[in-house]
Amino acid sequence: MPSLALDDLPACPVETTLTLIRSKWQVLIVRDLLANGTMRFKELQRSLGKVSQKVLTDNLRAMEDYGLVHREVFAEVPPRVEYSLTELGLTLKPVLDAMWTWGEGYKDKLRAE
Repeated sequence: MPSLALDDLPACPVETTLTLIRSKWQVLIVRDLLANGTMRFKELQRSLGKVSQKVLTDNLRAMEDYGLVHREVFAEVPPRVEYSLTELGLTLKPVLDAMWTWGEGYKDKLRAE
């Protein structure tokens, strides 16, 4: 269950979305989990590029608190932890698709100039 209550969220739906995916890392985490499905921490860290362990951990914890990411710990030695999007997290796909389309259009515009 997400840790934010309705009263904690801004009135504006756009601001609400930005509250839940407020950093570039959170958007890129969603992108990579949408593309790859379930990922281990190090896989996710490698796919994101230059993100520190602390920054990735903090962002994953926040997204878990918001109900966007599911963290599963396996009782193995060494412990294995996997991350995936929740049903709620999966609903961000159209948002990222729109960002992709807009970004491509922007690049096309620059190429045409």
